[in-house]
Formats: sequence, structure tokens, C-alpha cells
Amino acid sequence: MSVENARPHGRGQLSVAGIIIGLVGCIIITASSVYTALKMGALPWPTIFTSITSLVLLRAFGHRSLNEANVTQIIMSAGSMVAGGLAFTIPGIWILGLADEVSWVDMLLVALAGTLLGLVCTALIRRRLVEESNLEYPIGVAAAETLNASNAGGATGAKLFGSMALAGLWSVARDVLGIIPAMLCTLPIPGVSFGIYNSPMMLSVGFLVGGVAVVFWFAGALLGNFGITVGGTAAGLWDVATAQGIVSSLGMGLMMGSGLGVVVRDILPQLAGYLRGREGMGLGRKDLRKGDAGVLGLFVAIAALLIGLGLGLGPVATVIIVALSFVTTIMSAQSVGQTGIDPMEIFGLIVLLAVAATCDIGQAKLFFVAGIIAVACGLGGDIMSDFKTGQIIGTDPRKMWVGQSIGALLGTVVSVAVMVALVGAYGTGAFGPGQLFVSAQASVVATMVSGIPSVPSFAIGLAAGIVLYCLGLPSMMIGLGVYLPFYLSLSASLGALAKLAYDKLHKEAGKDRDAELSHDDTGVIVASGFLGGESIVGVVIALVTVIAGLTG
Repeated sequence: MSVENARPHGRGQLSVAGIIIGLVGCIIITASSVYTALKMGALPWPTIFTSITSLVLLRAFGHRSLNEANVTQIIMSAGSMVAGGLAFTIPGIWILGLADEVSWVDMLLVALAGTLLGLVCTALIRRRLVEESNLEYPIGVAAAETLNASNAGGATGAKLFGSMALAGLWSVARDVLGIIPAMLCTLPIPGVSFGIYNSPMMLSVGFLVGGVAVVFWFAGALLGNFGITVGGTAAGLWDVATAQGIVSSLGMGLMMGSGLGVVVRDILPQLAGYLRGREGMGLGRKDLRKGDAGVLGLFVAIAALLIGLGLGLGPVATVIIVALSFVTTIMSAQSVGQTGIDPMEIFGLIVLLAVAATCDIGQAKLFFVAGIIAVACGLGGDIMSDFKTGQIIGTDPRKMWVGQSIGALLGTVVSVAVMVALVGAYGTGAFGPGQLFVSAQASVVATMVSGIPSVPSFAIGLAAGIVLYCLGLPSMMIGLGVYLPFYLSLSASLGALAKLAYDKLHKEAGKDRDAELSHDDTGVIVASGFLGGESIVGVVIALVTVIAGLTG
């Protein structure tokens, strides 16, 4: 962990107030991230949201340092990627009906092992992949611009927390009181879940993603639901059940192909350069202080013990997982640096297949492998983006790494607790396609472990995903549209239309740069508040349901 860029004012960057605010925010963000990832089959980066929130809360206590706000938001957001790694893999165990083969202790060990490996790898590669590379890290740059440009104050706080409260009340009225319906404009179309999900969170996802990406998302939904399911059955090519198998296989192939496309287009050329000796990874003594190597070595040793003994994966699988965790975390960091996309579950699948080919372990333990790698890769991408933010605004990298460690370790506990609470409240049958928690990525992992409904459709999707991504088209979004229930895609598209209308409404304000920044910030703040408010209330409802069941 180099401190070459540390500033004299770095002393106050990791403050007591920042740590406390960060810890509280980490609990909330991690819990809502688990819920969002399971419910929506996607996990928007929380970095902009946490950057704004950190500024607002720190300034309420008289703290105005952007670097302190940066470290605070790092603590806040670190647990979200741990949550994503778990949510994108472990529910596959429940989808396959193997609930008795996983406990909360197993999930905690998976999350902790992945977190430790991700922290070690990013400490070693920071200098090479942030300071010495030309990787853009769009999320990290956007966070830096937000921190530099923001004049967050009372108005910003009111927008943020007001929208969170409104979305929370809306969710209570819908899910607890039953005053408003969960679905609107439903139509009885065989094989198609047509309707509008009455969800501020889903509209916000569409608003935040916006633009071309949602167009491809909705195009995928039309292809899968009305092209293959409705059109194919009407033409007599197959029945509805067969069509649904084709659609799910095609969607999974497209999503996995997109992840492999990242490897083919963005990562392999870089690795080829390293192998030819044109570039080095930049690792070595100059990147470590005295004692750092011992700490990092201890982290690796603990992770290996958790994997080999705690999870019972054995020595061979442990060596493969630890070794490939460094390779895949580097791949993840490069993917995030070049595209802002982190296909963490795809990297988990790659290592899962490697372990399955060399070791004789049960199906449930294969999900542990994928979970460890997904957590390491998710955390790695997040940390490297944060390092880029710090490089731009001058935050001490050591303080950032410590902040990541604090938030990620807390995030392991919170994410597991929320997963356990959701299972306790809704049962393992609530996870999977067409269920309360669609768990799209975990379904892909489950299908790879258990068997694909339509292998030809999956192969077509896999090839198409790679080709489309290499051509610069968002095959991941197309795959999500094909795979997810139609009502989710339609609802997100309405959110994107709201963004289009919002931008047109404020077109005049965009003529002035300051007004444009204010306009953009307001949209992001309110949409982020809506997303966070419903996510948080969803977790609270689940916790209340569990407590009521235990005391009833």
C-alpha cells in the first residue's frame, strides 16, 4: 500500500465522526444492496449516492474536507459489493432445493474469505492499475467530480432524505397496509408477466441507468417475451413451457457471454502484454511499508483456512481458489477501469468450473467457490474505483484501504444477516425466476451447476453475448431483458422515459454550467433516495416479519 500520494492534511481524513457516519451508512447501504440485488437482478453502483450523503452528514457536524468525505463514503459503500457477491451466487443453492446444505456460518465464511482475498489483491495492484495505467475508472472519476463540484447543504439533504422517506411510506402502503396495489395494468398473456411494477425503486433503476442501455434492456424483453414466447407459440414452433426454457437459457447465455466479452476484448490484450514482458504489474517492495507484507500474508492465510477447513473444500480447491482469486480480481479491476462494469458472478463461474473440473465436491460447495470469487471481484472493482477517486482529489491511499477494510468487514456481517432474515421471512421458495426475489445472476449460476434447459439457446446466447460486447453493444442489458420478468423491464423503461422527460423539462437550465450541475445532481439525488428508501423498508419489513414469527 503505497503512501506516495499522501498529503500533509491526510491526518484528518479518517476521523472518528467519519468512521461513525460510515459505519451507520454501511449497515443501511449493505442491507439495501442485498435487497436490490435479489429483487431487481442488478446492483447500481452506490458511490455517487454515498458521496453526496457523506458530504451532507459531515457538513452537518461542521466537517468540510472532501478527502474526509471520500473516506467516509468508502466505508459506507464497501459492504454493497460484498452484498452483491453473495446475492449473485448463494441463492442458487435455494433455487436448487439444497437449503439444508448451507447455513449462516457458511455464508459468513464465504463472505469473509472473499473479502480478505479482495483486500490483499487490491493492496498489491493499486499502484500499477491506478497510478501507472491509463484505465479510466468512470465510476471513480464521477465520484471525484461529484465531490469537487458539489455544494451539498440543507437543500441537498432535504431532497435525499425526503425522497427516501416518500419511497419508504409508499412501500409500507403497498406491502404492509395493502392500500395500493403492487402491480398495475396487468394483462393475461400466456407465458408473459405483463404489467407495471408499482415500485419507486424499479423506476429509479431505469432513471439512473437511462438512455441507450435501457433501450437495449427493453429490446431484450420484447425479444424474449413477445418474439420467442408469444410469437413462437403462435407459430406452433413450441409450447409455452418450452418457450420459457428457451428464453431463460438465451438470457443466461447473453449475460454470461457479456462477461466473457469483457475478458476477450478488455482483459486478454492487457494480459498478453504482461506475458510478453512489455509491462510489469508493478508489484514489489516499493508498494509496501514495513509490516504490510506480514498483514497481507496473514489475511491470505486466514482466507485459506476458512476455505479449506471452515468450508471443507479441501487443499486442492483451496489452492485453486486463492490463486485464481488474484487473477480474477485483477480482471475485475481492469473491467471496472475500462467499462465501469463488474461481472463478478461470471468470474465466480469461471473459477467454479475450474474447481469442478479438478475436484470432487458437492453442488452446494460449488456455490461457495463462486461466492468467494464474486465477493473478492466485487470488492476489488469497488476499491480500485475508490483509489481512482482518491488519486484525483488527493486522498491518502492508505486511509482509503483502511476505510475499505472497515466497511467490507462490517458488510460481511450485515449482508449475511439480511440474507438470513429474508429467508426466514419469505422462505427459500421466494428466490428464483418468477418469484418474489428473481435472483437473476444466482439463477445463472444454479443453471450452470444443475443443467441448462436449452443448451442450443444458451450456446447461441453465449456466442451472441461475446460478439455483441466486442462490437460495443450492451449484451448484458439485452440478456437481462430476455431473462427478467417482463413487468420489471417495462417498469424500468418507464423510469428511463421519466429521465428523458426530466431532461427535456430542464433543458434551459443546462445552458448554464452551474445550473446543469444542479439539475443533474437533483435527479441523481432524488432517484437514489427513492431506490434506497424502498430497499431499506423492504429489509425492515422482512426483519419485522421474522421477529413476529419468532414471538408469535
